[in-house]
Amino acid sequence: MKGLLSVILLAGALAASALAPALGQSRPGPGQPAVPLIDINSASRDDLMTLDGIGEVRADAIIRARPFKAKGDLVERRLIPESLYDKIADKVVARPPPGATPVPATRPPAGQPRRS
Repeated sequence: MKGLLSVILLAGALAASALAPALGQSRPGPGQPAVPLIDINSASRDDLMTLDGIGEVRADAIIRARPFKAKGDLVERRLIPESLYDKIADKVVARPPPGATPVPATRPPAGQPRRS
């Protein structure tokens, strides 16, 4: 019975680690603890300020500029410099806000003629 319990626990741990990226959690590298990604579209001011180089002013500017389509918008909209983005890019994500309409496809669906 102990062996079966061990197998079940191991399977659960493996499933959780496999789902971590889908849940917005980064995989830890060797010797690194697991750190959840910060969603720039929904994070609180305090959560944003946990990022290196993001203080009160930048956190407030990020919140005012929402929503973001991609995390690279932080640089494109000149909210942070590219050098700072390079430091925090692996710690942030830009998930679509709840209820957001999906981005329309750039090509017409198959079977429809293209307009000239």
